[in-house]
Amino acid sequence: MPSLDYEAVRAWIAAVAESYGRSVGDVAYVFCDDEEMLRVNRAFLNHDYYTDIITFSRDEGRILSGDIIISLDTVRSNAEGLGVSYDAELHRVIIHGILHLCGINDKSPEERAQMEAAENKALALLAK
Repeated sequence: MPSLDYEAVRAWIAAVAESYGRSVGDVAYVFCDDEEMLRVNRAFLNHDYYTDIITFSRDEGRILSGDIIISLDTVRSNAEGLGVSYDAELHRVIIHGILHLCGINDKSPEERAQMEAAENKALALLAK
């Protein structure tokens, strides 16, 4: 398990969800290594590659529910490649999943730009 201030993260997630007119229901985070992420990617999405996060939505109207799977190995390598701290990258990925549950996608370049802006806005809330 990553070392996080879980109460602060819960409050932050709730604030971000609220900023999108949502509330947080049953959201489960699963932290794993790259090999488990690859297994999940292959089994559920038919993708044969590593990724930092997979979000499975079980939303119920305005209530966010789902499973968010995060590879801590990829978070660490992404942080190193981007020249940011592990904690900063982990927080970015944690909120990335919530933003997916809020309906923000990142498939196209335009959507990726929207996701990045939403991540930055959410990360600014964490700093307060």
